[in-house]
Amino acid sequence: MKIAGLDIGTTGCKLTVFDSQGNCLDKAYRDYPVRRSFGEHETDPSAILEAVFAVIRSVTEAHPDIEGLGVTSFGETFVLADESGRPLHMAMLYTDPRGLTECEELVQKIGRKKLLSLTGVNPHQMYSISKIMWLKRSRPHLYEKARHIFLMEDLVIYALTKNARIDYSLAARTMAFDIHRLAWSREIFDAAGIDRSLMSECVPSGTVAGTVTKEAMASTGLRAGTRVACIGHDQVAAAVGAGVFDSSAAVDGAGTVECITPVMDGIPDQEAAARGNFAVVPYVIPGKYVCYAFSYMGGALIQWCIETLAKKEREFAKEAGISVNEYLEKCTAGPTGLLVLPHLAGAATPYMDTGSKGVIVGLTADTTVGELYRACMEGVVYEMMVNMEYLQQAGIQIQKLHATGGGARSGEWLQMKADMLNLPVTALITEDAGTVGSAMLTGIAAGCFADLKDAAGHMVQMRETYYPRADMHDKYQELYMRYRKLYGAVRPLVGDT
Repeated sequence: MKIAGLDIGTTGCKLTVFDSQGNCLDKAYRDYPVRRSFGEHETDPSAILEAVFAVIRSVTEAHPDIEGLGVTSFGETFVLADESGRPLHMAMLYTDPRGLTECEELVQKIGRKKLLSLTGVNPHQMYSISKIMWLKRSRPHLYEKARHIFLMEDLVIYALTKNARIDYSLAARTMAFDIHRLAWSREIFDAAGIDRSLMSECVPSGTVAGTVTKEAMASTGLRAGTRVACIGHDQVAAAVGAGVFDSSAAVDGAGTVECITPVMDGIPDQEAAARGNFAVVPYVIPGKYVCYAFSYMGGALIQWCIETLAKKEREFAKEAGISVNEYLEKCTAGPTGLLVLPHLAGAATPYMDTGSKGVIVGLTADTTVGELYRACMEGVVYEMMVNMEYLQQAGIQIQKLHATGGGARSGEWLQMKADMLNLPVTALITEDAGTVGSAMLTGIAAGCFADLKDAAGHMVQMRETYYPRADMHDKYQELYMRYRKLYGAVRPLVGDT
């Protein structure tokens, strides 16, 4: 039996194929553009569908006997679609600033505390429902044509099966899902003026949505009877793929977004969690929940640094036969003393401030690109140190991290995280935990694995653990005390444009 995990990210999609023993057989990737301009952050859902079909087709040529495919995706972003599932417009990303007025209207109608209690999220315009309201108001002709409202998970699932299904964890990213009843909130949809029947049916993570249609078979090379499973929000899938099933560990997802995902044994004090703007999201294990502490700019900040500042260094790295990341990591060591506020796309938790901007403090004429590169790495982790304070205040204690994503390839960055956060950080052999988690849950649904423990025994493997060094932690802690003041000091200077 072969199973596959599909991970739909903000800028590209990955597909990994495994055998019944959890061995990786093949993988493929396709990217797609994101458009960011003044006041608009958008992606093309039609391009996402095209890339998904292409990435599946690229592996089915060698593996036509895939029996199960799990789908996970990034959150919040939605699209109105017609009866056939065809997207009707460009989709707003979670960083898009539109929907603020509509979010404020919902708060006035329902109340902040009740919205928080129902949905597990502190009201914010990043979540889907406010943007759906904005779209209905601003593009009424599109809303009138809509027969579906999809997030990216159920958009793809509908394209493959013609069944509209979305799992609980991704539904929770809309700010319109009741995390207690595990169902769409009638009260919120009524207050928003949105037709609840346009939404997909909510199901538990790991549920088989259906089998591929003849049309999808022709487009992807998948064979008749291939089961397609709703896996969930990408951070939930990554937690599964990282082997984190209880509160003894958390996930450090170092992808485009930097995200720490702890698992909780129940719903925490929601007001305390809300002070850090941490969402409470149903996990794959009934009764357990996760929350997200994240920065919009994780690996994206590192990539920005390379593309904007390291043009000569890319050439030097090519001559040396190494990656530009490796080259820049060798340029300097230890704390730089520079402070980088990684808010180039606004601030995520704990601030949730779309108007915040990126800042670099401490530049001199002697500052090198290598130092700036390392300072960007440090800035991402300083931001996670702020989040750790808020998590602890909400009663969420993290004992160790399992590192996933592209950033987990860097031993230098993982050691830095261990030193700065004062926690052991374990790198996994498989960095793409999202596709692993997707395949694990698909394998359980397909009868390949008995349960999560069995699946993890086959598919989750640790590579190396990085332990905190007391002397380095003390040095970073001193600098962190300065970083802690940075947001408050510069925020009044940058305005809201």
